[in-house]
Amino acid sequence: MPNNPVALHYATLAAMLAPAFFLTATASLLMSANNRLARVVDRLRAVLREIGDTDDSELRAVLERHAGIHRRRSTLILRGSQLLYVAISFFVGTSLLVAIDSFAGHRLGMLPTLLAVFGVLSMFTASLYLARESALAVRAVNDEIDHKLRHVRKIGGTGEG
Repeated sequence: MPNNPVALHYATLAAMLAPAFFLTATASLLMSANNRLARVVDRLRAVLREIGDTDDSELRAVLERHAGIHRRRSTLILRGSQLLYVAISFFVGTSLLVAIDSFAGHRLGMLPTLLAVFGVLSMFTASLYLARESALAVRAVNDEIDHKLRHVRKIGGTGEG
C-alpha cells in the first residue's frame, strides 16, 4: 500500500468502486423485482375478480390454481427483494469499511472482503428466487393458454358461440 497520502486516498476510492458497481446492479435488480411484483399483484386481483364473477366450477378451479401460482410468485419476489436489500446493506458496509480500514491502518483484515462476499451471496440467492418466479410466470401463462384453447375447442365442438 502506498505511503503517500494522496496515493492512499485514490487507492481507497478505487477500492470503494467495486461495491459501488454491485450497488448499481443490485438496485437495477430490485427495481425489476418491484415492477414484477406490481404486475403479479395486478394479475392476482384480476384473477380474484374473475373467481367472484364465475359460476363455472371448471373455470373456478383453473382460476384458483392461477391464484395459488400468483401467490407463490409474489412470495418469491418478496424473498428476492428482501435479499437484494440485504445485499445493498452489505455493499454499503463494504464501502464504509474499506474507507475506515484505509485510515485505520488496515487493521480490519478480511472484514471488508467478508461483507462483500455476503453481499454477492445475497445477490446470488435473490437471483435464484427471481429465476424461480420467472419459471412460475411462464407456467401460469402456459396454463392460461391451455385453458383458453380447451375452452375454444369445447365451444367450437358443440356449436355454441
